[in-house]
Amino acid sequence: MEIDALDSKAIEFYPDYVIEKSIVRKIKIGYNVPTYVLEHLLGNYGDPSSEKGIENVKKILSEHYLRSDMAEYMKSQIREKGQFRIIDRISTKLDVNENEYVADLQNLSVRNGIISDRLVIEHPKMLYGGMWAIIDLRYDFENHPGRPFIVEEIHPIQLSNFTKDDFVSKRSNFTLDEWIDLIIRSIGLEPTKMTRREKFLQILRLVPLAEKNYNLVELGPRATGKSFIYREISPYAILISGGNTTVAQLFYNLTLRKTGLIGEWDVVAFDEVAGINFKDKSALQMLKDYMESGSFARKVEIVAEASMVFNGNINDDVQTLLKLSTLFEPFPIEMQDTALMDRIHAYLPGWEIKKLSSDILTNHFGFAIDYFSEVLRSLRQVSLVNDIEQYFNLGSQLNSRDEKAVKKTCSGMIKILFPDGNYTKENIEEILTFSIEMRRRVKEQLKKMGGLEFWNTEFSYIDKETRVEKYVSVPEGGTNVMISQDPLPPGTVYTVSMADGKANLVKIEAVVTQGEGKISSSGGDPEFKESVKTVKTYLESQEKKLMPQSVKLRDYNITVQVTPMMGNAIGEDVSVAVFVAILSAIHRSTMKKGFAVIGEMTITGALKTTSSFVDRLKMLSENGAKTVAIPIEYFPNLVSSLGSLENIIPIPIAKPEDAFLKGRLEE
Repeated sequence: MEIDALDSKAIEFYPDYVIEKSIVRKIKIGYNVPTYVLEHLLGNYGDPSSEKGIENVKKILSEHYLRSDMAEYMKSQIREKGQFRIIDRISTKLDVNENEYVADLQNLSVRNGIISDRLVIEHPKMLYGGMWAIIDLRYDFENHPGRPFIVEEIHPIQLSNFTKDDFVSKRSNFTLDEWIDLIIRSIGLEPTKMTRREKFLQILRLVPLAEKNYNLVELGPRATGKSFIYREISPYAILISGGNTTVAQLFYNLTLRKTGLIGEWDVVAFDEVAGINFKDKSALQMLKDYMESGSFARKVEIVAEASMVFNGNINDDVQTLLKLSTLFEPFPIEMQDTALMDRIHAYLPGWEIKKLSSDILTNHFGFAIDYFSEVLRSLRQVSLVNDIEQYFNLGSQLNSRDEKAVKKTCSGMIKILFPDGNYTKENIEEILTFSIEMRRRVKEQLKKMGGLEFWNTEFSYIDKETRVEKYVSVPEGGTNVMISQDPLPPGTVYTVSMADGKANLVKIEAVVTQGEGKISSSGGDPEFKESVKTVKTYLESQEKKLMPQSVKLRDYNITVQVTPMMGNAIGEDVSVAVFVAILSAIHRSTMKKGFAVIGEMTITGALKTTSSFVDRLKMLSENGAKTVAIPIEYFPNLVSSLGSLENIIPIPIAKPEDAFLKGRLEE
């Protein structure tokens, strides 16, 4: 492996806590143990940078780690030597007939081994799913015939000490991009093979480990690593395979008078949501209560902090699924309850994540997993749910549950990316936009499942400084129309251009920046560039009337981009749309949902006759336009020519500025 700049920096600032991931992967091939177990051994019993250290760990594994096919041989070794140390997963339970605890060792295939009350009390996780540990066993048949295996001591496989301050103070030595890449490498993946969005989705998988009482759903194709995070990288997470569990196991055991899995683990993850099966009908109500407030009642009021993760399989043909059902379709029918699904804070679109393959696994350095798991656990001790309020307010369409979900996602992401608290407004905006999308995906499905209470899905946030409101959509949309069903951000509008007798759906976007009065265009043909020139001429002649107070065109640069949505040709008959896009960008005005414009203008602002008007209007109507600005001359024969206007609201315009003034969203 060739060490790159990020490797060098990671080694420089975290010399004792980073490890070459390719070494881990090579050793792991022969030993089916969680990654955090393997990296713990490398960090504590062998120098991973030397062949001798690696060989020492291999020796420990070969002598003490139990493969299931070695069980009888290892039992023989323990019997012959009298005492032996093994690496195995140990769980315990209470034998009520004998009033004593008994131990089960997974790979050794020992059942009902002898274990002291002291060890169970010191390590209660053995009672809930078990844990990996280095275990000292003694063999004593003479005093315990039939049960000769005795657990003498347990050494949990996790970091023995961790100093959060040291971790936090060194974060400032990395840029945000470097830090994100280091995190991605820490979980074993190569960031250079990913987009920024794919990296954010991977980091979202970590949020349940860093944020208390966080509820995450991820549904996607097989082999994308959905369960990897909760099985491999933290001793504080438990993965329930197949989904089967009981109220006593998950919530509260009345016999033992002990809180279940949610009280013993930081994350309880279900591997296959389709297999979740609660025999006790009260379980779903308890789950609702717990996911809402972190507490539930079962004769006593129980409070816990475990996050809940629901993983499942869904194919990548999301649009077909959306037409036939909802994105919650893999859940058991009894769990497809709006009150339960509304408790989910984020829906991670697993269909956007690449399937695991050798080319996206990293060979570079990342944090050792036993260290990184302690990092994530330490982040749970603080909450940053209010940090976004320094810069932004959430839009009015988010109810209290939506706000809570968005803020918890933001809190987890901020803690992971900026543990030292040194972030900018732009950093927070990126995280906020991402978090709103993850919650909106939940709300869109609730809307499809029914109920007017979930109808408001036009999620937005407001910049406290500029008062600009921005709307956040979900990429998959949920409909088969091309035009956004949300209010349009400043500078965006749709229109239709005619070329060779065919209607072409077009999206116009304008961006305004500080500059010297230049207006440029991209994405269009020469005719489109003429439209931009026409608009510039009119804007300059009407500057005092059209521009905000004290704003001059010469102080800004304006870029107009045109994107074909259906068809390829873009003519000069889109000038009114260009005008509206530029003016809304200058005024920072959000336009009405699904807003579109039909019209062509002259350099004096007069509206020109538009050809193929009916074809243009049909194109907009069929592709999701909600509000359409139309030259007033077409209104007398509008209904008779089109037949029906049930899908759109027409706005009459006599001059170009009418389209802007009547099309912008009311404050």
